[in-house]
Amino acid sequence: MVLLDVRKLSTVTDFFLMVTGNSAPHIKALADETAVSLKKSGMRCYRKSGTPESQWMVMDYVDVVVHIFSADTRAYYALEELWSDAERME
Repeated sequence: MVLLDVRKLSTVTDFFLMVTGNSAPHIKALADETAVSLKKSGMRCYRKSGTPESQWMVMDYVDVVVHIFSADTRAYYALEELWSDAERME
């Protein structure tokens, strides 16, 4: 799991959270649990895209955009490299 602070680099969102799922059911479970947990915290998903079968789901919570990938899809798109100027939050 990687959290990137993109506030100084993007006007679209403040943070990107990137997570790797091991299979389509795992990606679905990660997305479902993210939605349930954040809803309990009062955060509403503005928009989501992708499916577990596509190996990449994106959930837009306005201030945070959650990317849930398979390992191969995450490596292929390499968002950490694309946003390499962003501060990595620990």
